[in-house]
Amino acid sequence: MNILIVDDNPTNVIIIREILKREQYTNIVTSASAKEMFEHLGLGEPDAIARAKANSFDLILLDMMMPEMDGIEACRIIQQHELLKDIPIIMVTAVGDSKKLAEALDAGAMDYVTKPINKVELLARMRLALRLKHEKDWHKERDQHIQDELKLASLVQHAVLSTPIHDPSFQIQALYKPSFELAGDLYAWYPLGEGRYGVILLDMMGHGISSSLFCMFIASVLKDTVTTYVEPEKVIQELNRRFNQLHIENQLVQYYFTAIYLVVDTKYKRIDYVNAGHPPGLFFDDNGEVTRLSTSTFPVGLFDRIEAEPRSFHYEGDGHLVLYTDGLLEAVEGDQEVQLSFLIDQLKSNHHLDKEKIETVFFEAAAPADRDDDKCLVWISLNEGADN
Repeated sequence: MNILIVDDNPTNVIIIREILKREQYTNIVTSASAKEMFEHLGLGEPDAIARAKANSFDLILLDMMMPEMDGIEACRIIQQHELLKDIPIIMVTAVGDSKKLAEALDAGAMDYVTKPINKVELLARMRLALRLKHEKDWHKERDQHIQDELKLASLVQHAVLSTPIHDPSFQIQALYKPSFELAGDLYAWYPLGEGRYGVILLDMMGHGISSSLFCMFIASVLKDTVTTYVEPEKVIQELNRRFNQLHIENQLVQYYFTAIYLVVDTKYKRIDYVNAGHPPGLFFDDNGEVTRLSTSTFPVGLFDRIEAEPRSFHYEGDGHLVLYTDGLLEAVEGDQEVQLSFLIDQLKSNHHLDKEKIETVFFEAAAPADRDDDKCLVWISLNEGADN
């Protein structure tokens, strides 16, 4: 237990130090001024030294009335430094002015004792301050541990996302910006052979740990589901069955996710899809026409069984498909139709992804605070290329 006594009166220092020594507080450092205190605390030192010095003190007993700089001003300076602001400060004062005492507390002091020093009062206030610091340190360590775990979980979550594909007739890549450390969006694609590819983008309800865990569960069954069932309606129905198998007891919130899953056949120039409550995918052809891949069934997880009738269309020449989550639309003011029209206008000019433009327009734009959401865009370029 390291305690720093700051007082310009040597007699006061001796009295406090003797009281503490008799109570087995042996690691005591003294300062005769605010300047000397700052030196002990490492202010002005390189980061590593400053951190080591700051961490070496558990409590400061600070005289309110000192020459050059009084305790109140010194306390304010300490509170401005991230490394020092959590060290509890007890003001030691002969001033009985309630306004001054209030000013000291407003400046960041945790408590105060008055002169002449009452041993019982001093020790009681010290024990309270040290107990509160211990609890705060415990919470900080726990929060840091949680943050470290979340960062690791985020790395794992990103590791399951599919990597870009650059085939002659089919290129696919994604832009992704989670709103929190862990996200509720998931995208994946799989070659299915003979020039076919299965592509899915889903958006789990909610944010944070719970939504990310549901996403990780879906990710764990996704490859097997897509490669086994292939066809859009069967894939969506199987994901719905798997999701409902979780059987969450005492569930106060109905978890579900929207999804759009499609099979792109580059050999026969055909796209089959099911849109389960997701924002419409967009297909842009060589003639400037836009096909909306609109909702065809309910979101996944709302019901035990869902009917998922697939929809299909053919394309000729070059084109591109864009799938996205609703967080992308929220970067645009207006109702959904206005947002969608703006999105179409920004995406129609080129079949190849202009990453810098999309990031500037949508990913760097700040959504209203109450609508902050994960942002994800999947871009598929379809070229005449070589027949598969």
